[in-house]
Amino acid sequence: MGTANRKQDRIGARVPREVYETLLRAAELTGATVNQFLVQAALKEAQAVIEREDWIRLSPRDWNGLLDLLENPKKPTPKLKAALKRYQKAKRDDADTSFNWKP
Repeated sequence: MGTANRKQDRIGARVPREVYETLLRAAELTGATVNQFLVQAALKEAQAVIEREDWIRLSPRDWNGLLDLLENPKKPTPKLKAALKRYQKAKRDDADTSFNWKP
């Protein structure tokens, strides 16, 4: 039977004695080591931060407004039409550059 060769990285931190004692007490109360407690707490917070940045949450009023705009789009303004023409021209002008790639 071979053992799985799993790469693990190390995280270390120096903290004041009071912080360590607080973390130690919390870890003991949850039945974890300080390292386990730190990793679990940090991972939970990291996932919350990533979720806040990756997801857009809308209120019911904003959600209904968005749906209304999707179902009943407004007519393009002259500024939007001009911007679209500039975009299409830039796209044509750049057609033979190295930036013209298709995934």
